[in-house]
Amino acid sequence: MPRAIWTGSLSFGLVNVPVGLFTATEDRTVHFNQFQAGTGDRIRQKRVNERTGDEVEYADVVKGYDLGGGEYVIITPEELESVEPGRSRTIEIIDFVDLDDIDPIYYKSTYFLAPQGEQAVRAYALLRQAMIEEKKVGVATLVLRSKQHLVAIRPTRAVLALETMYFADEVRDPAKEIDSVPGDMTFKGRELDTAKLLVESMASPWDPANYHDEYRKKVEDLIEEKRQGKAIVVERAAPEPTPVVDLMEALQASVEAARTHRAGTRLSDVADKRPARAAKAAVPAAGAAGGEDLSALGKSQLQARAAELEIPGRSKMTRAELAEAVAAATKPARRRRAS
Repeated sequence: MPRAIWTGSLSFGLVNVPVGLFTATEDRTVHFNQFQAGTGDRIRQKRVNERTGDEVEYADVVKGYDLGGGEYVIITPEELESVEPGRSRTIEIIDFVDLDDIDPIYYKSTYFLAPQGEQAVRAYALLRQAMIEEKKVGVATLVLRSKQHLVAIRPTRAVLALETMYFADEVRDPAKEIDSVPGDMTFKGRELDTAKLLVESMASPWDPANYHDEYRKKVEDLIEEKRQGKAIVVERAAPEPTPVVDLMEALQASVEAARTHRAGTRLSDVADKRPARAAKAAVPAAGAAGGEDLSALGKSQLQARAAELEIPGRSKMTRAELAEAVAAATKPARRRRAS
């Protein structure tokens, strides 16, 4: 049984409920250790004096706040500890707010809150049920690992979840940070109607099981192949830039492709498997002047053709460049046969 990382009480009004805090998620990223190339020697990190190059013991390390211009304010661990928030064993709900009023950008990490002891179960369940029926979440603060956190407590299907949150001054204003943020825009009725039709066509019930970490699976497969001693061929295609297309034509092609859309699948994968208008809108048909029609071929198929023709630099080409190169490479061959 997992152990609580924090225990205390959850209070709302004058009611105190003994609770424990449990981790709700886990990092499934594939992690690696560092080795010196060509050897079996691990690489270790050391704390080194920048001026002398000597290793420094952890006990001799203090913190410095950068003032700029090479000036620092040095703070000792004891000085920092003197201003740390005192240890608290209470999560006191300050306000109840509508869940929809909280922008998800404020959320950091998710934990589970569980009742501790049989006497806590009824009050815990009562609070959760009341929050469900009122469609509210509780806002509180929590001291965890010597840091004060703003938190939101929300009811889920089984337990109360606690979300650590950013404070208001920690969330950047996109209008101030990004020059390309669009202002108010007007759209033609047909454009907006088609865009809404596309959204409706791709609408699906939320099921997290539909989505998978494809990169992690490829890394795990790579590790297994290396473990079995298989040779790994490294050929990395350059990312294909998004072509400039007519907006309405691309929307209509997307709606057409979305007719066979399934939850959890990319619409681009659907479009690549059919002679889609999306592909034709994005890439002009190569060989239109009497050459081979390459418009229905996907990028991987074009790369295979380019490999047969031994076209140099093919791994770094976009789909449009591959189509153009294949068309150019096949035209002279046809002319020679004709002569």
